Amino acid sequence: MTEGPIAAGAHISYNEPVLELQFPVIWKTITSTIVKMVNILSVDLLALATNPAYLSSLVTTNVSNPTAISLLAYNSTFTANVLGEGVTARQLYNLDYQAFHEMGTYNKKTNSMYTTSNYISLDNPINVTILDLGNNYSISTTRYSNLHEPNGGTNWYPPGTSPSNGTTPPRLLFCDEGDFTNPSSLVSVDPATNTSKVILNNFLGRNFSSLNDVRQHPETGDLWFTDADYGFYQNFRPVPTIPKQVYRFNPSTGEIAVVADGFDQCNGLEFSPDLKTLYVTDTGAQHFSPNQTRPATIYAFDIFDGGKRLKNRRTFAYADSGFPDGIHTDMDGNVWAGCGDGVHVWSPEGTLLGKIWIGITSNNFAFLPGKVLVFSNAQLWIVENVKAVGREICRDFSVCGDTDMLY
Repeated sequence: MTEGPIAAGAHISYNEPVLELQFPVIWKTITSTIVKMVNILSVDLLALATNPAYLSSLVTTNVSNPTAISLLAYNSTFTANVLGEGVTARQLYNLDYQAFHEMGTYNKKTNSMYTTSNYISLDNPINVTILDLGNNYSISTTRYSNLHEPNGGTNWYPPGTSPSNGTTPPRLLFCDEGDFTNPSSLVSVDPATNTSKVILNNFLGRNFSSLNDVRQHPETGDLWFTDADYGFYQNFRPVPTIPKQVYRFNPSTGEIAVVADGFDQCNGLEFSPDLKTLYVTDTGAQHFSPNQTRPATIYAFDIFDGGKRLKNRRTFAYADSGFPDGIHTDMDGNVWAGCGDGVHVWSPEGTLLGKIWIGITSNNFAFLPGKVLVFSNAQLWIVENVKAVGREICRDFSVCGDTDMLY
């Protein structure tokens, strides 16, 4: 990386027409490195068990400027059931700033994917990057009012709207980490009109630390979200005054409750496709600096009491590289997480099935129909012809494949 995020309203594309944005537009053209590969490698677990350097014989583990993906199969089902036949992978962008850090949420009305950039300074706040899926993945960037330092997010149906008629979610929901002036909050954005609204900015009068990620429960409509300390660690939020916890918020009534605590840094969260399990990542291995003796762990909880409470906390998986950050599930119940060398995929039982390996940290990723977008800050990657179907694909894209689930 040679510079921080670009100014608000800057547009980055292959000289494609600009979207109508909230701020004046400045043109900037980036030459992207395009690499296409089909490279599925089988990992010999017995060889790895007695040779810590084994993986370096399969892939180049010291990557300073990555341009290629390797698909590592730790289990035969990764190739047969998760990736499928004919899978390909390539790099879409390699920029000079970190546009592809978190979120990764699709809006059907704009036919675009929204990501958030990495934080650099209060003088140049976090941008929202817009990836136009109907225009050869061209990108632009903007900022929204009421949104100061956005991180994770999701699609959501505000009170009074529902998927009962088959409509896709009308709005985006951002976790705004806040800054020294503005509290951390949940912010609703209509990307078609660029209007925004704060829907939550405190826990019964107490400030959050840095809201990190959020999901809407498909049946209750409640918002489940995590609160971590990364605004403090990155020096744009005050000293935390509240524990690291998972919350449930009813946007219709205003009811809010803590549903889980005891984390070092709770981060990403996701429901299983049957809505019986909640997965929460703990990225405690990264505070002001890395420390791999702290958690790099995914915890699983049983959901009960009509989708309102959690029980039976247990360790689901531990990442062997970096820490699991953004997390999603597919319709087979497999658990995917962005980790220190790419995206890792576990079975519902917690068996590591394989990796989308890029050699550097992937903080998050996103499912498209038949595809997966992988974010690694300055780089954006795409894996195509993927068999796995993300849990929210039907809801977001109205493409349900062999399932008639609306969520």
